[in-house]
Amino acid sequence: MRLQFSRLLCFAFAFLGGALTASTQTMHVAELKAGQLLVAPRDPPDPHFAETVILLVQHDEEGAVGLMINRRTRVPISEALDRSGVANGRSEPIYMGGPVELSGVLALLRSHSAPEDATQIFADVYAISTKSLLEKTLASKADSSQFRVYLGYCGWGAGQLENEVKRGGWHVFDGDASLVFDSDPATVWQRLIARTEMQLAGVPALGRAGRNGALRREASSYSGLRF
Repeated sequence: MRLQFSRLLCFAFAFLGGALTASTQTMHVAELKAGQLLVAPRDPPDPHFAETVILLVQHDEEGAVGLMINRRTRVPISEALDRSGVANGRSEPIYMGGPVELSGVLALLRSHSAPEDATQIFADVYAISTKSLLEKTLASKADSSQFRVYLGYCGWGAGQLENEVKRGGWHVFDGDASLVFDSDPATVWQRLIARTEMQLAGVPALGRAGRNGALRREASSYSGLRF
């Protein structure tokens, strides 16, 4: 599904719900789709992605777009968006979504209801492109267990991600909202890589674990971002 955005300034929001479940790993390139988690191997081909976990927010014939969900910074949202005037009082940290368009802003929001004009990513996960919704959410009482803001994103051209997966550059898991909004994001990679190794060894995992197209073209600078 192509994500359509009406503004040059676009924000992607994911509405995620449900309890933590054991994500299923797939190595079939044909099954790549938005909503999956990419887990870097212990020795990734690109060191920039060492120990990263990426949520695919778009995947189509033109490529793929994802957000690193375990790269929390020490910079509060209010400081990163200080010139916008819409994030006053937001003390939770902003996340690094990836190395592309570091001046661009995207966000993830967890909710049980679908917002108006949202584009579904998977299950009850939606992408939203309006600045007004970002401002509304920033003004709400949604905390870091429901709402996270990212600078930049990860992008792949047509066929690039498929080739990386074929070469063993990523382990692929089904999406899991509890991992995306995990209270300890710094340990998400360690938990998922351990699960991967158990699956490869034939040992069942026990206990708690633990889209390129229009989005890339239209995710543009948000005035005043700094970190």
